[in-house]
Amino acid sequence: MELYRDHGTYQAGDIVYVFYRNPHTQDVANIQEAAVVNHPEQPGELAVFLYETYYPLTQEMAVYATAGEAEQAYDHYFGNAPEETLE
Repeated sequence: MELYRDHGTYQAGDIVYVFYRNPHTQDVANIQEAAVVNHPEQPGELAVFLYETYYPLTQEMAVYATAGEAEQAYDHYFGNAPEETLE
């Protein structure tokens, strides 16, 4: 059961929720709020802006429109949702 939307439905300015793995502790994942933006280096393409970095918005990226959807998916894939939930 995939819970993320088709990336074609997102527009620059949308707020989304993604899973973010700590680069120093790969076995820790959190739900993080991010912004959908126009990619500054790839005209016509969208990116997710997270922690001062642009990530291409691709089919491989699990993106959720609400914190609730992200928490459901997190629980499905990793077990219990992280203690720090977004609302």
